[in-house]
Amino acid sequence: MTNRSRLGEDCVLDEPENVGYVHDEDAEPATVGDRARIRQGTIVYCDVEIGDDLTTGHNALIREDTTIGDDVIVGTDTVIDGRTEIGSNVSLQTGVYVPTDTTIGDNVFVGPRVVMTNDPYPVRQDVDLVGPTLADGVSVGANATILPGVRIGEGSFVAAGSTVTEDVPADTLALGTPARHRELPENLSGENTLYE
Repeated sequence: MTNRSRLGEDCVLDEPENVGYVHDEDAEPATVGDRARIRQGTIVYCDVEIGDDLTTGHNALIREDTTIGDDVIVGTDTVIDGRTEIGSNVSLQTGVYVPTDTTIGDNVFVGPRVVMTNDPYPVRQDVDLVGPTLADGVSVGANATILPGVRIGEGSFVAAGSTVTEDVPADTLALGTPARHRELPENLSGENTLYE
């Protein structure tokens, strides 16, 4: 079975590449914009739409029904499990897990080994899966865990190793396990400088 994909101009894909992995015979081709850099071992399913200037690490996975904006980094061993919306100017560092039904806004940084979840009672109850929402300008430190349905408000900062169990208001620091809310320190407020 051959892959189905539409690639923009000036894309660089390592061999063997797997863009447009056919998960369903009726699936639409994967669409990738201009200047993508897709490294070895990365798999992009059909029914995925990606803007310009995507960069992946090795062995990343982007599942079906995912939409990704421009200037996005999907790090080595990162998994985006599908039915997900990701904005522009987003950095998902090494080993991030993004479950189905997750929304990530623009100008978001997600540190290494962050785990997001979408099932409040894993295999114990039959419930609708709902992933978290990371609003525009959010930063999440390494090894943080974000529970199902949680919304991280605009410009908020989740400290490394924190476990976020409830919504975080805009421009707030979430710190600890379970995460408690504190005033965002002056040196952490404002736009993510990665995207200036």
